Amino acid sequence: MSKRDYYEVLGLARGASEQDIKSAFRRLAKKYHPDANQGDPDSERQFKEVNEAYEVLKDPQKRAAYEQFGHAAFEGGGPGPGGFGPEFASSMEDIFENFFGDFMGGRRGARGRPGHERGSDLRYNMEISLQEAFHGKTAEIVVPTSVGCESCSGTGAKPGTTPSSCSTCGGYGKVRASQGFFTIERTCPACQGRGEVIDDPCEDCNGLGRVARERTLSVNIPAGVEDGTRIRLAGEGEAGLRSGPPGDLYIFLALKPDPFFQRDGSDVFCRVPISMVKAALGGHIDVPTLEDTVTRVKIPPGTESGKQFRLKGKGMPVLRTKMMGDMYIQVDVETPKNLTKRQRELLEEFEKESKSDTSPESAGFFAKVKDFFEGG
Repeated sequence: MSKRDYYEVLGLARGASEQDIKSAFRRLAKKYHPDANQGDPDSERQFKEVNEAYEVLKDPQKRAAYEQFGHAAFEGGGPGPGGFGPEFASSMEDIFENFFGDFMGGRRGARGRPGHERGSDLRYNMEISLQEAFHGKTAEIVVPTSVGCESCSGTGAKPGTTPSSCSTCGGYGKVRASQGFFTIERTCPACQGRGEVIDDPCEDCNGLGRVARERTLSVNIPAGVEDGTRIRLAGEGEAGLRSGPPGDLYIFLALKPDPFFQRDGSDVFCRVPISMVKAALGGHIDVPTLEDTVTRVKIPPGTESGKQFRLKGKGMPVLRTKMMGDMYIQVDVETPKNLTKRQRELLEEFEKESKSDTSPESAGFFAKVKDFFEGG
């Protein structure tokens, strides 16, 4: 016979308050109490049912477990001490494993192989130039890390011996204890969760199964990487504890400032100063590109400062594609300085010969200023 819903037993809705639960229990307990219903087995059954429902719903933790798992939360022990059954304890363990396993250094694999903990992930910061990001490169890096001990083959035990299973936890790495309502699982104090003990540790690694070393690695930097790009080298991190799997190495790239170019995604920008005469008369300028070449850009007569010229396909490569960004040349018209006497005379002569359409914007502006003051 299946159990009735505890809220139904007390005649309450699921959102009932603690006071509602207490009042319903008192009312029903008085109604079905054996002293008031002597010789009535049905009243006795209902009295026990009311008590069982109240024991669960009055406790916030038990009530939360019941609302999530129903009666299954208390199978294998009832709502008294040791209330959760083994299935619930296992599910709770899995929940904690899922939430915290990866966060704590990625050691979830240690559950299946006690004593063989995964090595830590390592981080390496690398600076590259914009040209290196454009072309891509192969770089050699030296990483201080831990590698498996050759003397003991990573076991941590002295050569010729082997680790033994922990007698306290039976090799599981964890011990369980009932504590009130919950079954608590904690790390074995004898083996610190490793599941095994080493009676005669290796002298070279002191029983850790790994030793400190510097490793030289070759890293391929693909063309088109951006500032902050992360490259993962699987299995190149710290060696695992006692033959455990190694961690990963993460390389974080940072781009050095470039003296000529500024990058925006796959596009690059280059600021080029030109003379006032070049801007007025027009001509050509030679500008550098990321391809280590020089390209010629035509400057039309009357070019103003801030004008941009687009060079299609001369920007950065798009990572892992055949696409290319664009290059933008922005000209800044430079005002002449340190003039000679003859240069000054020529400019003064130019000013006298200038008409309103020679510098239309400035002529129009000052005409408006004049009209403003004369009109006032």
